[in-house]
Amino acid sequence: MKKKLLVGAGITGALVLLTSVAAGAQDVDPVQAVTDLGIQLNLLWVVIGAVLVIFMQAGFALVETGFCRAKHASHVVSTNFAVFGLGFIGFFLIGYPLMFGGYTIPLLGATTAPGSSLLGSGEWVFLWQGGWAGSGKAFYTPGIMAFFLYMVAFMDTTATIPTGAMAERWKWKAFVGWGLFCGAIYYPLFGAWTWGGGWLAQLGNSMDLGAGYVDFAGSGVVHAVGGVAGLAGSLVLGARIGKFNKDGSANVLPGHHIPMAMLGTFILLFGWFGFNAASTFAATDTRFAVVALNTALAAAFGATSAMFFMMNRGDKKPDPGMMVNGMLGGLVAITAPCAFVQPWAAAVIGILAGILIPISCGFFEKRGIDDPVGAISVHGVGGIFGVLCVGIFADGQYGAGWNGTEVTGVTGILYGVSDGAKQLGSQAIGSLVICTVIFGVAYAFFKIQNAIMKGGIRSEEADEIEGLDLPEMGMLAYPEFMGSHAPGLEAQQTHDPSGVEMTHK
Repeated sequence: MKKKLLVGAGITGALVLLTSVAAGAQDVDPVQAVTDLGIQLNLLWVVIGAVLVIFMQAGFALVETGFCRAKHASHVVSTNFAVFGLGFIGFFLIGYPLMFGGYTIPLLGATTAPGSSLLGSGEWVFLWQGGWAGSGKAFYTPGIMAFFLYMVAFMDTTATIPTGAMAERWKWKAFVGWGLFCGAIYYPLFGAWTWGGGWLAQLGNSMDLGAGYVDFAGSGVVHAVGGVAGLAGSLVLGARIGKFNKDGSANVLPGHHIPMAMLGTFILLFGWFGFNAASTFAATDTRFAVVALNTALAAAFGATSAMFFMMNRGDKKPDPGMMVNGMLGGLVAITAPCAFVQPWAAAVIGILAGILIPISCGFFEKRGIDDPVGAISVHGVGGIFGVLCVGIFADGQYGAGWNGTEVTGVTGILYGVSDGAKQLGSQAIGSLVICTVIFGVAYAFFKIQNAIMKGGIRSEEADEIEGLDLPEMGMLAYPEFMGSHAPGLEAQQTHDPSGVEMTHK
């Protein structure tokens, strides 16, 4: 993720020079003044991007809640709400120094690493060394703080993805453990190997494989890593009651609020511009305009191709749910290659993702894997596809010196067979690591958690049938509707949102 700082003359420099002359500040170094202003603009750019990515949490909450049944709505939306804090705490205390302890960010004026890194540089550390819980001197700088805020927002996306794949049958206490583990250990592991300058990032230097593993904004590091965790958790939990018949055929368990899911998708699209464009880490790097356009193109073509794909299958209906997942699939897929491809390629990536996601959803369902919102397909499959797209569609016009290599630009096989094959090799190795090692870590975590927790990590059968809102949360999302119309529902919520205890039966 080391990017070249693009500062120099131009309008910004001219304004600084004019200001200096007007003030009579002849002792001011104009070059340093321009550099300082560039760093300040970059800091503002990254913080704005971080805020946009954090706002994506609202989008995830709406999408997942809308795609799930009403009787689980409080539980589902609460997992999306709580995971922000849980993951944040884990990343602040432990995860960040593991992932970026040995990393500097000159683009943001941070020339000193916040601490030693366990996984990024190979140095063993102890909790009292610099960087832990923001304790290092280098951490207490605007550049490091802005970078942390941006990266913690990315981490929370990874932590959120399994809340959709494992929805409607996941015990709250088990979910809490996942949120902390993801922020502290799970997300930083692959992140250190890639964005933290670890061995996957160094494949270009160590094995002459292009620029090493390249993932501009996280198709793999964020989305695929979260997607395989969702798959692992779904396998350990098993399918929801009533999802599959004895012959293996699947039943539809429709979500309760499609408009909510669609609104959430547009919120995600809005936040995704912070996700991708701000990953330049520099407002002075005008490549962010290319990134923004490519992001929008992939979203538009992804939603549209999914719509037409569904209109040519089965009952010939467009399927609003698949339109949503098609747009999200396009966004996930373009996240890795967004800075390296031309607009036509972004459109093609969106089209292919919009077709791939419905096929993937059907693939997992036929194999008895229950994913209420399609998170495994959107983020897992879409993320791996996006990682590979870097090695296919990158045009070689951007990314000079990426990961400390001597490449003049990140190049895919369409623009150079030899260089592209090397780059595709790096991308394939990274994808393989996600699907094996990282999946294995997630699966082991859920299996161990399931073994040591009393009753396991899955909700009680009676609670699942009733809905997790009352048994797990003590509160219905829709008390008027559920209380008066849900057959067999005897107990009303036991807590009022104001905090007043209630004991209605």
